Amino acid sequence: MYRSATVRELAGRLSGPALGPADDGYAAEVAGFNQVVQHRPAIVVGVRDAAEVRKAVTFAAETGMPTAVQATGHGPSRAADGAGLLINTRRMTGVTIDPVARTARAEAGVQWQQVVEAAAGHGLAPLNGSSPLVGVVGYTLGGGLALLSRAYGFAADHVTAVEVVTPDGCSRTATAQQNPDLFWALRGGKGNFGVVTAIEFGLVPVTRFYGGGLFFPGESAADVLHAWRSWTESVPERTASSLALLRMPDMEPIPAFLRGKLVVHVRIAHLGPGDEGERLAGPLRKIAPTLVDTLAEMPYTRFADIHNDPTFPIPYDERSTMLRELGQGAADDLLSLAGPGSDCTDIMVELRHMGGALSRPPSVASAVDHREAAFCLSTLGLPGGRPDHVVDGMAPWGTGRSYLNFLAGPETARSAERGYTPATYARLGEIKARYDPENLFRFNHNIPPRVKSS
Repeated sequence: MYRSATVRELAGRLSGPALGPADDGYAAEVAGFNQVVQHRPAIVVGVRDAAEVRKAVTFAAETGMPTAVQATGHGPSRAADGAGLLINTRRMTGVTIDPVARTARAEAGVQWQQVVEAAAGHGLAPLNGSSPLVGVVGYTLGGGLALLSRAYGFAADHVTAVEVVTPDGCSRTATAQQNPDLFWALRGGKGNFGVVTAIEFGLVPVTRFYGGGLFFPGESAADVLHAWRSWTESVPERTASSLALLRMPDMEPIPAFLRGKLVVHVRIAHLGPGDEGERLAGPLRKIAPTLVDTLAEMPYTRFADIHNDPTFPIPYDERSTMLRELGQGAADDLLSLAGPGSDCTDIMVELRHMGGALSRPPSVASAVDHREAAFCLSTLGLPGGRPDHVVDGMAPWGTGRSYLNFLAGPETARSAERGYTPATYARLGEIKARYDPENLFRFNHNIPPRVKSS
C-alpha cells in the first residue's frame, strides 16, 4: 500500500482530488454503476482535463503503478486494488457539436444523454446504446452496438479522431492518417492502450423516429420468440429490434407488472415516421395479448424509453455470445434454457438483431469483429446466480466469440481473447507491446503485450 506521502505528492500535481483508502470521499470516488466489482486502489484521482490525465499517467509510469480508468463503471472486470491507481474521468464533461460537418466531440466523462440532447437540436443523433447513463468513450472503444446500428454500423465505425494519453505519459491524437495503428487498436480494443481524453465521431440525421416496446406474459414466450425471429428476416435496415426474457425481482422502483414473474419484452427502434412504424409493428401486436404497449412516434431524445435500462447502481454479472443464426433449433434451445419452466436465474436474457450495416466493413478498418453475427445474446444476473449457464448452453449456435461491452464481473477479466478473431487479437497484442510493454493498463478486459513473431 502506498504511503500517505505518495498520495500527497500526486495531489500536489492536480486540482482535483487524490485520495487514499483512509481519506474522506474515497468510497464515493471509486464507486461505479455496476457494483459487482469493488475497486480499492492505493490511490484514486479525479481528473478535470487532459493535462491532469497526463500528470496522473506520468506519475503511474514513474512509480510503476498499474492503472485503471473509470467514467461511469458500467462494465467492470478486474478490480483496481492493491498498489493500483484509479483515474476517475467523470468530471470531464465537455461536448461540442459541429452541425455542418455532422460531428461531435465528447470528453472522457461524457454520458450518452448529453450528446443526444446536444445533437437533437440540429436534427442529428449519435450511435448511442440503449442506456442514457453509459459513458461515450468506454462504450465506443468496445465497438458500440447502437440503437441505429443496423442502419449505420458500429459506433466505432464513425470515429474520426481519438485523443489519448498513452502509458508513457504522452498526449497523442490518433486518426486514419496520424498514428494509424493506434487508431485501429483503440476502436475495438477497449481501455488497453491508455486514457482516452476525448473522442470525435460522426453523427447521423434523424428527423422522424418510432420506438418503444411490447410486453407479453411469460406463457407466450415461445410464440413471441418464434414470431419475432421470423419478423426480423424481412424488416428494413432502418428497423432495429431486440427481445428480452425478463425475470425482475419484486422490489421498488420496478413496475408492478414486471415483478416476480417472466415477462417477454420486444423492443423496436425505427428510423421513420409513426405510420410506417405502425405498419411494421402490426404483425408483432397480433402474436398474443400484450401487458403493456409503448410503441409510438417519439423524439429521439426519449430513446431511453425503449429498453428502460436501470438508472440506479446495482451489482450484476453480464455475459454475452454472438450467434451465427437463430433458427427453429436455436430458438427452442434458448427457450429450454431461459423460457417458461426453466431454472434460469438471470434477470434478463436478451437477443439483439444484428445484420444490415453491422455486417459490412467500415471505411477505415478497426479491431471491431462480429461482422458475421446474426444476433447478439447477452445475459444479466444478480450475484450468486449462474451467469454462464445460458450463454454456454447456446454455444452450438454461436460464433465462438463474445461482445466485450456485454461482459462484466471479475470472472470476465481474462476473457478479452474471446472478443476477437485470432488475427485481430494477435495484432492487438503486438500494438499493446509497442505502447504499453509493462501492461500498466491491466485492470480491464486485458490484452497482454505480445512479442511479434519473426
